[in-house]
Amino acid sequence: MINDESAVQQTHAMVYGENGLWKCEVDYFSRSVSYHYRMVDDRGKLLREEFVPHHLNFPHNYKEFSIFDEWNNKNFPENYLNNKIFHNKLNTFKPEKISVLKKHTHLFRIEAPLYHPGWKIVLFGSTASLGNWDYNKVIHLAQTDFGIWETSLEIPENEFIQYKYCLYNSTEGKVMDVENGENRFAVPNQQKDVLQIVSDHYFKFKLYQMYHDAGVAVPIFSLRTEDGFGVGEFSDLKKLADWSNETGLGIIQILPINDTTANYSWTDSYPYAAVSVYALHPQYISLENLDVKLSEDLQEEYLAEKAELNALELIDYEKMISGKWKYLKAIFNEDKEKIYKDRNFKKFIKDNESWLVPYAAFCVLRDKYRTPNFNEWKTHKKYIAGKVSAFFTTKSKDYDASMLHAWVQYQLHKQLKEAIDYTHDLGISVKGDLPIGIYRHSVEAWTEPELFGMDFQAGAPPDQFTELGQNWEFPTYNWEAMKADHYTWWKNRFKALEQYFDAMRIDHILGFFRIWRMPVSATQGILGYFYPAVPVTLDEFNARHIPFNFDRYCKPFINDQILRNYFGESREKVLEFITSNHDGTYSFKQEFDTQRKIADFFKKDPDNPIEEQLISLCANVLFLVEERNGQVVYHPRFNVYHTDSYHYLSDWEKKAIYDLYNDYFFKRQDHLWKEKAMEKLPVILNATKMLICGEDLGLVPDCVPEVMDELAIVALKVQRMPSDNIPFYNPKNAGYLNVVTASSHDSSTLRQWWKENPDLTQQYFNQQLGQYGKAPEELDAYLAEIIMKQHLYNNAMLAVFPIQEFLATDQKLVNPKMDNERINNPAVFPHYWRYRMHLNLEDLKQESDFNSKIAYWVKDSGRL
Repeated sequence: MINDESAVQQTHAMVYGENGLWKCEVDYFSRSVSYHYRMVDDRGKLLREEFVPHHLNFPHNYKEFSIFDEWNNKNFPENYLNNKIFHNKLNTFKPEKISVLKKHTHLFRIEAPLYHPGWKIVLFGSTASLGNWDYNKVIHLAQTDFGIWETSLEIPENEFIQYKYCLYNSTEGKVMDVENGENRFAVPNQQKDVLQIVSDHYFKFKLYQMYHDAGVAVPIFSLRTEDGFGVGEFSDLKKLADWSNETGLGIIQILPINDTTANYSWTDSYPYAAVSVYALHPQYISLENLDVKLSEDLQEEYLAEKAELNALELIDYEKMISGKWKYLKAIFNEDKEKIYKDRNFKKFIKDNESWLVPYAAFCVLRDKYRTPNFNEWKTHKKYIAGKVSAFFTTKSKDYDASMLHAWVQYQLHKQLKEAIDYTHDLGISVKGDLPIGIYRHSVEAWTEPELFGMDFQAGAPPDQFTELGQNWEFPTYNWEAMKADHYTWWKNRFKALEQYFDAMRIDHILGFFRIWRMPVSATQGILGYFYPAVPVTLDEFNARHIPFNFDRYCKPFINDQILRNYFGESREKVLEFITSNHDGTYSFKQEFDTQRKIADFFKKDPDNPIEEQLISLCANVLFLVEERNGQVVYHPRFNVYHTDSYHYLSDWEKKAIYDLYNDYFFKRQDHLWKEKAMEKLPVILNATKMLICGEDLGLVPDCVPEVMDELAIVALKVQRMPSDNIPFYNPKNAGYLNVVTASSHDSSTLRQWWKENPDLTQQYFNQQLGQYGKAPEELDAYLAEIIMKQHLYNNAMLAVFPIQEFLATDQKLVNPKMDNERINNPAVFPHYWRYRMHLNLEDLKQESDFNSKIAYWVKDSGRL
């Protein structure tokens, strides 16, 4: 079927004809058309559809067209290479025109984004008019739009036409390569006044002809410059771009930059818990690059504070953020009459009022009531748009405070946009980071609670970072509500990000397939289950002859031996929290029967040694309970076979539950998760021109790489975090749609990792690095260079390295305090995110030998 995407949508059935072609005739009265194909069964049920629409423009001097095209996959290069990164690489592109004459019989059109400015597309073929396969008689195509090549020809021969596209080197004036695969074909056109449009897809590139790039990953807050305020700022991106330009790096990757200000304490340093998915973080503002200047009487104090903070090895978040707000308020209060008259500021408010007004009001109320938890506010607990918009009226007592937050956002936007434009002018792209969740006490949770599962928490199952799983405390998404609104919330979010970013790392992309969900009564990730999921029902227990008993299976199993194992000599203290069942087992008292209740109880006694064991004992269950549509269903607890509860089952009962566990986690869910991902991801991804990369680490279902490949989402490969059951991932095995890296912000640096596990390091040294003998105790610059080259010289589209790993390749530039370089430790929550580069970017740019060495590796590996 063809689904016409014109103003009035129409569906046209196609008929199967000869030579495997499907045909239909359409009366259409427009000079352009957008459409896509669907496959349906004989009952009209949708089986498959294209995610990428076809677009055609029709020449004015023809009224009838015969169009030959084909199914257009999202993972054809023309679709994933036509992104903002390419536009930056080719920022001088100007479209060419073609002349379509009345005598012409065929218009050839192919989508083929070429990242090399000296390359062109040409074609030749089997007929005399197509050069009889002669390289000296190729037909040149014009690039009529970005990545779209066209030519219009007269082919008078009445014979079957075979042809191929070629890459042409304009500098050398010759064909450099012919595309792979079988010949393409077209049919002769002897009809008068009918133009045949041959609309091709998927130019068959060889891998070395594809776009490859290298980049640096560094949080903006970690940048150090001579004129900083103890933290990296948006303006510093320009100096990082200058260094990237020196070293031939085409990508700068950063962490999330949204405002996380909840309590003005160091816990706000966590960049994945934003109070707004739109607002930028005030920590990144440059006080010296504002539209208005600091008064003379504050200059001395400012310069002294700036010097003190900038001399620190690590970020002092609390001093830095309080200092910035002190000077921002002073500047604003002194010049607010001038600020209010600024036309550009007024326009910014008008253009962004849908998120800016509630955000500013949220900030005012957060500061007034000293908490971001809107449930604890004395007023405006429930968001009512009309009452909140009053904050922006001059009669409101909160007008000045609201305008301050709006003005800071305006200045942040200007400074970031200026830095991004500067970076783009150098042909360098910026890759952002999209957190999978939203903060529980955020503007979005306040204004649109219906879009989120506020009674639940998101996290991750146990992995190599933590054996108890992770609880991020974010609410989950109400995907059904989002689907009903055609995912407008996500489309708007991507549109906002696209103002700045050319590529986007989606944090924990597995969350679009399924999320690890916990009730709010849990504190540990171990008490989560996958959602959505095909759960276990009572009928299934019966079918498997498992003697289900709710209290035995779904409540913590406690007996005297377990109490001794958990508490030892402190066993008597536990009796305050449990009650005897008079059969040798115990149950938690109602006031302590969840992890959250226990944690809340111990807030008044935070160092009590039995708290941790009690919370762990709460997780000694076999199955977790979910209420679904009035019915109770069950999910096996992760690693159920490691629980003490499982240990006390009979052998045949253990086997039955083990088989059920394996079926639940590794078999039955794949189809459901693929279906859910394909409902939402194509819609969301088609709303952006950014290159999309997915962080797909962790417990990865089989359907994830399949969907990511189909949708051309670039997958992440971290050498020491392989998804397969192997010790290390070898970058030489990377496919094209991969980004390879040696470390991530969630891991230790290479130098730290080298010392963590000597046995593993020895294995890595001999097997992965191909070195003989005993591994050295420290990772030296020579070995760091080998590791970097392994990641550069391969087929992956992108090789991106943390700034720390670049510096590790030069003994003079390494940070003498190695442990200062770790950005995050997922096993510690909350973690203080305070890493700063130990070198100024100005000094790094002057390291000509080091920069030339990096530039040579990048160029030699074909990453231009």
